[in-house]
Amino acid sequence: MSETETKTTEDDLGAAGSQLSTAPREESPSSLPAMGVFGWIRWFWRQLTSMRVALLLLLLLSLGAIPGSLIPQASIDQNKVDLFKSAHSFLTPIYEKIGMFHVYSSVWFSAIYILLFISLVGCIVPRTWTFVGQLRSRPPGAPRNLARLPAYTTWRTESSPEQVREAALAMMRKRRFRAHTAGDAVAAEKGYLRETGNLLFHIALIVLLLAFAAGQLWKSEGGKLMVEDTGDGFSNTLSQYDDFKPGTLFDSDELKPFSFTLDQFVGTYERTGPNRGTPRKYEAHVTYSKGVDGKDQKGVIKVNEPLIVDGTKVYLISHGYAPVVSVKDGSGKEIYREAVPLLPLDSNVTSTGAIKVMDGYKDPKGKKEQLGFNAMFVPTFKGHGTMMSQYPGLDFPVLALSGYHGSLGVDAGLPQSVYQLDSSKMTKFKDSKGDLLKKLLLPGETMKLPNGAGSIQFVGVKQWASFQISQQPGNDFALIGAITAILGLAGSLFIQRRRVWVRAVRGEDGTTVVEMAGLGRSESAKLPEELGRLAETLHSVAPSAPAVPSNESAETAEGAEK
Repeated sequence: MSETETKTTEDDLGAAGSQLSTAPREESPSSLPAMGVFGWIRWFWRQLTSMRVALLLLLLLSLGAIPGSLIPQASIDQNKVDLFKSAHSFLTPIYEKIGMFHVYSSVWFSAIYILLFISLVGCIVPRTWTFVGQLRSRPPGAPRNLARLPAYTTWRTESSPEQVREAALAMMRKRRFRAHTAGDAVAAEKGYLRETGNLLFHIALIVLLLAFAAGQLWKSEGGKLMVEDTGDGFSNTLSQYDDFKPGTLFDSDELKPFSFTLDQFVGTYERTGPNRGTPRKYEAHVTYSKGVDGKDQKGVIKVNEPLIVDGTKVYLISHGYAPVVSVKDGSGKEIYREAVPLLPLDSNVTSTGAIKVMDGYKDPKGKKEQLGFNAMFVPTFKGHGTMMSQYPGLDFPVLALSGYHGSLGVDAGLPQSVYQLDSSKMTKFKDSKGDLLKKLLLPGETMKLPNGAGSIQFVGVKQWASFQISQQPGNDFALIGAITAILGLAGSLFIQRRRVWVRAVRGEDGTTVVEMAGLGRSESAKLPEELGRLAETLHSVAPSAPAVPSNESAETAEGAEK
């Protein structure tokens, strides 16, 4: 198309086509701001508040959330983070520098988040005012040359132009078009829900961002590991958490009062086929009570099916085994009997940890000491001296122990991992060959300590479950925002905004020339179809005039008669 034809088309469409979109108009290079401080600020603001930059930032935010799903997060499970760090010594320092273990609170993720929020606000505010102005205004008058529009039809009728326009106006309003008479034509418009859906979608994104921010600022989130059937319960107070990560504006008085105990963990697994070891049932049976004096109730917590108590959600995060051990001193007095949770290392729940006896033990000479045992547990022993489990179920449980005596180092006041034994201030228990005392134990078996130092017995096995207790005030708003975003996106995708004009003028032969044309925001096969249905309806009211022979045809007919 030549430059002259392009200009003619733009003149023909005029305001009718230019106002179909609420998007800001692109400026020509000649209107770029002059370079300078304020010029660069204005240029940066225009770029930031453009829709393409908003979409780019939304894409970056989505990509930034991927590592938060694939890499263990400290805010969710610190144990998995520690395992990842120990298994990936090369990647760990890199990930720590760029905040991969706390993605959602990292500087770069927060920067994308804030820029996206500003960009969306900067996009929506001017578009909203433009859209409101369009809603208050009438559809523009008909372009001069309707034949240039994408959908067009015309015919002649004996009805007067006033009758055609009156019938067209009634027809448009019946079809829920906004319509009015402008000069010699009826101008009608429909499909405003498309722009409404577009704006709702972007407003819903802002609601989601605000809900996410509120959840991060006022959230309370902590973890608790519990062993089944021990009578130890959890009460929703700060002192009961194993770890607790509150939001910046969180107040401990906002913790909802409730409590629960782990009655039993039930886990069953596939035994055959390519999915052998995959969990079939993975659930925690609990007894909980709401409030301070609430009645006990039974509940089941499953993966992605949390227990909800007064707005607080209790998620099942992980599971493992806790061998029950009994430690006796040289006189045969039982000084320690506990179910010791061990940390899983693989999908078959090969587990490791430490057993620490801090109080009550005296050596054969009567001196107070502390005992420590490195422990390795497999629920299904593989045999052949390999301490690796071949199945996550309790088919052939074996506990491997090695013992030390001395000082555990806990009296220094420095924090220690419950799963690791600091033997730097301890002495090995030695076997008859002078090597470190170690032994594989089946349930019920005992490892005797040398020189009458006592014994340790593998009594049995209990299971433990780790829970995440989470309270996020923005969840309801996030749900509303997500539903609104889906509805708005559906409206912006499937509803077409279009304009239709019906022009009726008196022709030279005395009949009325009817022209109908339609213009959509985007090319669509439905626009000509809709225009055809409208033309058919109007044609039934103002039918085509009888065909009039041309002069040449009339003369030919007259000559034939002669």
